[in-house]
Amino acid sequence: MTLIGMLHHRKNPETVIKSYAYAIVAKAEGADFIYFSPGGVNLAVKRIEGYAYENGAWIEKTVPFPDVIYNAGSPEKLAKAKSVIQKLKETIPFTTHSIGNKWNVAERLKEGKEFASYLIPTKTIKGPDDIHHFMNAFCDVIIKPIDGRKGQGIYFVQKSDSLYTVNKDSKNTTYTPEQLSHFFEPLLKSGTFIIQPYICSKTRAGRAYDFRLHVQKNGEGKWVITTIYPRVAPEGTIITNINNGGYTNYLDPFLAQEFSKEDAFNVKRMLEHFSLSLARHLDELQMREYQEVIDEIGVDVGLDPDHKIWIYEVNWRPGCPPAFYLELDVVKNTIRYAIYTAHHQEKIRADIQKLKKKELDTKKIPVIAITGSAGKTTTKAFVSSILQTRWNVFESKDYWNTTEHTKKHADEIDSAHEAVVLEYGMAYPGVITEHCGIIQPNMSIVTNIGMAHIGNFDGDVKKIAQAKSELIHGMKQDGVLFLNADDDNSAYLETDEFQGKIITTGIEKEADYQAYDVSYAESGMIFKMILHQEEHTFFIPIFGEHHVYNALHAIAVADYLGFAPLEIKSGLLFRKPPRRMTIYRLRSSMTMIDDTVHSHPQAVMAAIDVLKNIAPARTIAVLGQMRELGELRDEQYRKMGEYLAAQKIDRIITYGYRADAIGIGAIDASFPEDAFKHFLDKNEMHEYLQKILKEGDTILVKGASKTNMFDTVRFLDTTYR
Repeated sequence: MTLIGMLHHRKNPETVIKSYAYAIVAKAEGADFIYFSPGGVNLAVKRIEGYAYENGAWIEKTVPFPDVIYNAGSPEKLAKAKSVIQKLKETIPFTTHSIGNKWNVAERLKEGKEFASYLIPTKTIKGPDDIHHFMNAFCDVIIKPIDGRKGQGIYFVQKSDSLYTVNKDSKNTTYTPEQLSHFFEPLLKSGTFIIQPYICSKTRAGRAYDFRLHVQKNGEGKWVITTIYPRVAPEGTIITNINNGGYTNYLDPFLAQEFSKEDAFNVKRMLEHFSLSLARHLDELQMREYQEVIDEIGVDVGLDPDHKIWIYEVNWRPGCPPAFYLELDVVKNTIRYAIYTAHHQEKIRADIQKLKKKELDTKKIPVIAITGSAGKTTTKAFVSSILQTRWNVFESKDYWNTTEHTKKHADEIDSAHEAVVLEYGMAYPGVITEHCGIIQPNMSIVTNIGMAHIGNFDGDVKKIAQAKSELIHGMKQDGVLFLNADDDNSAYLETDEFQGKIITTGIEKEADYQAYDVSYAESGMIFKMILHQEEHTFFIPIFGEHHVYNALHAIAVADYLGFAPLEIKSGLLFRKPPRRMTIYRLRSSMTMIDDTVHSHPQAVMAAIDVLKNIAPARTIAVLGQMRELGELRDEQYRKMGEYLAAQKIDRIITYGYRADAIGIGAIDASFPEDAFKHFLDKNEMHEYLQKILKEGDTILVKGASKTNMFDTVRFLDTTYR
């Protein structure tokens, strides 16, 4: 006869109401049953002191180690006896294993890919700015504690024009942007909060609802549906939890009330298929990662107006609502599966090994390489940020783009990574070929062909395009190549013999992924585009139309890989690379733009455009040298001066050898001579800035990295903080 052990953190079974049901059902199913806690385990003699239910009462009893253990205790409270439980697991099969808290489960589903598109994009909030950025992308959001339970501490925030409405405990309060920041600041200091777009899952009467999907394994080791039921929130709130006043209903009458006959049938079948498929998928993930199996989950899902399922959370060992009298069904499945587990350990282990082998044999991940004269690092950051909403991504460090860096990356990438995103830099012919020889990409992006390093290519942009084309020749020839349709010089790229798929992005010219209505927002850029015949509005938290191009490449890659618009919008709220359009708010209402990573003509013109677009008053451009322009240096400097004059920048300050040619070009284009100043000594330049800066000024600081223009950023930040 099979002996089933029920492990719990409480010593006395009379304090655990469900223990009686398990003992009675075990007896009815022909099994012996022992209730015990870690303190009753004697590892030396392999015996357990616990409680058996006999003749209507719990009696103390000592038994040999059971054939199988059902782990019913709290993982947190059982953690004190971790070593004892681990020893038990080494010799006795457990029917149930923790899949972690709901946030661990979400991360696991992202890694598993198959159900990642059902997850709601989620960000951890670092400060009020994160809330404003998220609400620029999604007007209605949910803010809640990362470790919240039973619907407690949840805020529903809606944006309308420039005001925000916060719903908490059925009460609505309206705030300005500043008031909203002040409201959440103390809350964010009290604990960790997350933010998600709100999924509109409402009944015809306008009440929020969701579905609880409860699935278990049965006596044959197969997943079965225990129950599916709706939970409806009280009027004036979005919280469906029963503890907060929500109520439940039977599935069929609810569907008949809320949907047409045909839709009700389809929704029911969809929920049934989804619940079993998700359970099998989580079971496989548990096998792959921990070589364990799971036996029961509860999933809370919402249904948006298009009948798309969104996962709210996944619970390990969920409870059943007493109103449905389903406790006995839950217990029967648990006991029967325990008996199955006790007698089919070899099969379970064989299934785990078979799954691991299949995973190793079939795993193929996207390896994405990015090159171009400008925008490589920002594009890489955008791509990685979006892919990380679902996958475990290997991302090269910012500015680690030499072949030596790529060799290091090759050693660091392992089987846990589900995508690889790399930046391939080059200053001479042959370098990108070497990159591809170390790690060969199957997806590639060429952001643009410009004048960076043109001095190393005899001043010929066609030769730069030829060197960048090494990525096209060196990648997998059946892969996917992403090109900028608006960049005229990209026409020089050698694509004729490429056998893979070419996807274009752009704003001005027709492209596969084309943005329109591009505009500056309060803290970044907003633009629109069509994805799958639907218009979507996107927001990026960085200034400049040139960064919209970088975002377009990332959107195209993510959409090609099957990421949903919600995931893309969430990922675009990325961690901006340092010293790339970093905005400093200084005293006296002054603003400084730090764009000091590198400098070439395209990049400087793009930075000047940002300066012009965000400045409320006087504009000041502090520009250092541009390197590796070769014989084109003076010509390009003069053209830069002409562009500054055309954009009506108020003051120009240049630093470094021959950089005064910028000012000369501006003066020749009718720029006021007394509004230009050139320096060869940085300290003297800083003293001059202190003399001329005044309230409301916006200052752009830009120059080649070797010019160390960040010294000026540091000086102004320290002086005017």
